[in-house]
Amino acid sequence: MRFLPVNTDCFLIELVSLDETLALYDTLRESALPGVDELVPAARSVLVHFSPWLTSAQALARRIAGLPRIASGDRQVPAVEVPVRYDGEDLPALAEMLGLSVPQLVEQHQSLRWKVAFTGFAPGFAYMVSPAWLHQVPRRATPRTRIPAGSLGLAGEFSGIYPQASPGGWQLIGTAAAPMWDITRRPPALLQPGAEVRFIADAGRSTVSLPPAAITAVADAAPAALTILSPGLQTLWQDEGRRGQAAMGVSESGAMDKAAWRSANRLVGNPPQTPGLEITCGGFAARAETDIVLAVTGADCALTLEAAGQRLPLAMNRPFALQAGDVLRVGPARRGVRSYLALRGIRPPAAVLASAAFDTLAQVGPPPLRSGDALALDNAARPASVAEPVEAATLPQPGETVTLEIVAGPRQGWFTDDALRLLTTQLWQVTAQSNRIGLRLQGEQVLTRSQHQELPSEGTCTGAIQVPAGGQPVLFLNDHPLTGGYPVIAAVAPHHLDLAGQIPPGCAIRFQLIPSLPISQEHHRHD
Repeated sequence: MRFLPVNTDCFLIELVSLDETLALYDTLRESALPGVDELVPAARSVLVHFSPWLTSAQALARRIAGLPRIASGDRQVPAVEVPVRYDGEDLPALAEMLGLSVPQLVEQHQSLRWKVAFTGFAPGFAYMVSPAWLHQVPRRATPRTRIPAGSLGLAGEFSGIYPQASPGGWQLIGTAAAPMWDITRRPPALLQPGAEVRFIADAGRSTVSLPPAAITAVADAAPAALTILSPGLQTLWQDEGRRGQAAMGVSESGAMDKAAWRSANRLVGNPPQTPGLEITCGGFAARAETDIVLAVTGADCALTLEAAGQRLPLAMNRPFALQAGDVLRVGPARRGVRSYLALRGIRPPAAVLASAAFDTLAQVGPPPLRSGDALALDNAARPASVAEPVEAATLPQPGETVTLEIVAGPRQGWFTDDALRLLTTQLWQVTAQSNRIGLRLQGEQVLTRSQHQELPSEGTCTGAIQVPAGGQPVLFLNDHPLTGGYPVIAAVAPHHLDLAGQIPPGCAIRFQLIPSLPISQEHHRHD
C-alpha cells in the first residue's frame, strides 16, 4: 500500500489490484475507524476523508496498515441480475474491431460474472470488471452529446450502464431494462461497489428513458410566507451537503460558501443546519406574504425594499424585516458569485438522501426554484434571537487576482518539474465555462506531464486541481464527479474552498503551495 497526500483532510491509498482495493474497502467499512468520514473506492485506490480534529493522517495510515484484511472468500457479495437487449448501435463495428462476430461478442459479454469495482461519473453509474474479459475497448473518437438512460457501454476494461441521459464516449452495445438509479428506491442505486452482476437476456420489454420519479412531500395547508417573483440566473436550496453517499456515486454538494450560509442562518436565529437559498449572480426578487425576518450574506449585491411605492436600500449581512406585500430585490453581484438568503423559521423542503442540497451534476435534491414558487414557515420551528450584524469578507471581482493555498499531490510525480513551477508562478484565468462543478482555468503556458500512461480512475476531493490532456487545469468544486481519470497535481486547502466558490469569471488565480500532510508514503504487510 502507498499512502499519497491529497489534502489536509484526505489521502489516497494506492493498491496493486482491484481485488486488493475491494478487500481494503470492505475492511475499512467493517472497522469504522474513528475520524473516518467517507471512503471512495476506485480501480486501484481508496480515497479516505477524515476529520483532522479527531485524528491525523499518520495515525490513520498506521491503523489501516495494521488491520487484518477481510479475505475475498469472507466477503458477503450481493448478486444482481440485469436484463439486457444487445441492440447498441456500436455493437457491429466494435465486434469487427475486436475480431469477433456480433453473436460471439454478445456471448462473451453475457457469459461472464461482472463485479462492481467502484461508482462515479453520475449517481448509480457503476464501473464493472471481470477477470475473464480480455478486451481493452477504446472510447469513441468523438463522444456523443446525449446517450439515453439505460444504455450499456464498454470502455477500457469496464462495462457500465448510463443511469440517466448524458454525454459520453463509451461504445454502446445494448440497453438495460432495470433502472440503475431510482430516488424512490432504497437504496436508490441498483449497483454498489462489490456487487456481482450477471447480464441476462431481456424478455423483449421496451426501455424508455424517463427521469427518476420525484418524491412528493405530503404538505399541510401552511400559507406562503415568501413568493419567488424571479429566481435570477439560478437559485438553489443548499445546506451542509450529503457526505456519506459515495457508494452510490453521489458527491457531497452543499453550499459553495458554507461560512456565508451559516452566517445568514445565525443572523435570523435559525439552527445552524437550516437549508437556505443560494442565489447565483443576483437578479432575485421575492414578495413577502406575511411579516417575516430575512438576511442576505455572501456575494455583495444591492438589496432593495419596494414598499408602498417607495424603493429603500437594505444592508447585507444584517437581519431585516419585511411586511406583507413588500418586495425584496437582489441586484447583480458586484463582488463574489453566490449570495445566501435565510428566512427566519423557514420550512425546509423534503430532504433527498438526508440533505436539501441540489447537486447540479447529479441532479439530486429539491429542484431549482422558479417564479411562483412559495416558501412557508414551520410552525414547529423555534428560532433563537437574531444575531448582531457581521463583518463580511471582501470577495473578488472580475479583473482581480485571488491567492489560493494548495497542497501538492497525489499525482505531482506525473508532471515535469517545469509544470510544478508553472502551477505556482503563472496566473490562471477563470473562464466563463465555470460553474458549481468546477472552475475551468486558462494559463499562458500549459502543464506538461512526464508520465503519459493512462491513469486508472481514482477518487477526487473538492478542491482537486485535475489536469486533462490539453494541460489546462480544472479546479473541482462542490458538485464535481466522485472519480476521475486525469491526474490531480494539487488540491485547494479546505480553508480556501469557500473563497474558491466565490471567484467569478474574469478573475485570475495565483496558487501558493503549503506543506502537505505528514504521512508515510508506503506500508508493507507481512501477513
